[in-house]
Amino acid sequence: MPKFAANLTMLFTEVPFLERFAAAEKAGFRSVEFLFPYPYSISELKSLIDKHNLEIVLFNLPAGNWSAGDRGIAIDPNRVEEFRAGVKRAITYAKALGVSRLNCLAGKRVSGVSHEEHWKTLVANVRFAANALGEEGINLTVEALNHFDTPGFFLTRTEQVVALLAEVDLPNVFVQYDVYHAQRTEGNIVPTLREHLAKIGHIQIADNPGRHQPGTGELNYPFVLSELDRLGYQGYVSLEYIPEPDTVGSLGWIKEYGYQL
Repeated sequence: MPKFAANLTMLFTEVPFLERFAAAEKAGFRSVEFLFPYPYSISELKSLIDKHNLEIVLFNLPAGNWSAGDRGIAIDPNRVEEFRAGVKRAITYAKALGVSRLNCLAGKRVSGVSHEEHWKTLVANVRFAANALGEEGINLTVEALNHFDTPGFFLTRTEQVVALLAEVDLPNVFVQYDVYHAQRTEGNIVPTLREHLAKIGHIQIADNPGRHQPGTGELNYPFVLSELDRLGYQGYVSLEYIPEPDTVGSLGWIKEYGYQL
């Protein structure tokens, strides 16, 4: 049975962020993730996960100025020192909060920088991050985003992330496979899972179109999730979707598909 995690950036937005931990526990979740912990102190996040008996399974490395449009800085040759300082900050949070995997967002293409320079910078930065995380027993994932929702994003297909992993060539670097992004860009969900499962360290789900919960769109999630079970996937499946009509009301598909939290 999949190990479901609640993405607190997307779910329980009916309440402020720090109140979402309690809401997740009340709904039955034991595992959570979110985009970034950095606006909050380690002590307040630690007190929340302890109080509500939750584990944090993933968050992102610092990704630049999100409100200004940054979606990662790992490909930017002008911001290498900023990226590497962010890795160290992320490790501090991860160690204190017991988080064993962090995700790297590559970023949008930088005007005036060639594809080759983007790629070279990304490989070097991912290798740096993976080595630093590996010293602490932490895994790194790298994610492709679809170019419709995030125009200009450098990694848009699973095969690009797999090629990156091959070049970085470190044992603690994996694909973060977001089914929604993959469906929008390339489809072929189950064959991709079958081919690359050994390289996939984390999975996120939402239906398409709309990015709502499973059962609201075109994806056959009962088949996808049962195939993950058949393949022996041991990682987390994070609910990273826009809930309709609200978070608790969106969770009925879990029981309907024969699962539980």
